[in-house]
Amino acid sequence: MGAIKVVGEDKKEFKIELEKKERISGLLNGEAFSWDVIKVKENLYHIIKDNQSYNLEVLNVNAIEKLFFIKVDGIKYKFNAKDKYDELLHSLGMDNLASAKVSDLKAPMPGLVLDVSVGAGEAVSKGDALLILEAMKMENVIKSPTDGVIKSISVNKGEIVEKNQLILNFE
Repeated sequence: MGAIKVVGEDKKEFKIELEKKERISGLLNGEAFSWDVIKVKENLYHIIKDNQSYNLEVLNVNAIEKLFFIKVDGIKYKFNAKDKYDELLHSLGMDNLASAKVSDLKAPMPGLVLDVSVGAGEAVSKGDALLILEAMKMENVIKSPTDGVIKSISVNKGEIVEKNQLILNFE
């Protein structure tokens, strides 16, 4: 299945290599392990590890950020999982590109603002059309790079903008 690195809130790291799906076994920080896991109901599991019984509840999973919130015998834990591709992105300094908060939107090219589709205080979703910019006789729809609320708009319909000129701010 491949190795994943799991990092707890206390920054303690675990490298897990799983072998089988029906029984959780593999390597944990290089040492062999084998756990019996029974799914009791949705998000609730019973685990036997080293002849000790544990109740595990999956509280929340954020698949995009690979965050897992679990409760083991009443104690809550937060873990972040990383596979070999996440580790490669981290080593290249590219690990926060998807989750980086966008606060400013700048013109990708020089052109004429044909239309502004949003107003200050308006909530937008990633991919929503914000404005139309004409450049080299082509109309380019500038879309929102993130979910958010428009804080301010720095351009008006009919205005000429330069490349990298501030168009709008997000809250």
